[in-house]
Amino acid sequence: MAAATTPVGQTQVSETVHSGSVGFDLTKPPVIEGFAPAPRPREEGFKAKFIRKTKENPFVPIGCLGTAGALTYGLIAFKRGKTRQSQLLMRTRIFAQGFTVVAILVGVAATALKSRK
Repeated sequence: MAAATTPVGQTQVSETVHSGSVGFDLTKPPVIEGFAPAPRPREEGFKAKFIRKTKENPFVPIGCLGTAGALTYGLIAFKRGKTRQSQLLMRTRIFAQGFTVVAILVGVAATALKSRK
């Protein structure tokens, strides 16, 4: 009895490939029955996105500005030798950073709850 085998690493090709005919067009998405793709979102510039995000959660930019202001004023006070005022402003900066982190977390939670509804 002789069995028909193919050498390891080689496969038999049962179909012939025609070099000029392609079964699909690479420039268009595939057509799937019963599926309608969502429209592509519009392109949004930096300014428009910043304004939209600020309207969604206005406390994050407020916290960022507070952090930057406390840091700047604290460094100026430190340079002038006002160590007590500088220490107070560094503590204020930590508070402002915490406020910003909490604002981000609240915004994420609100967005998650809004998408569930």
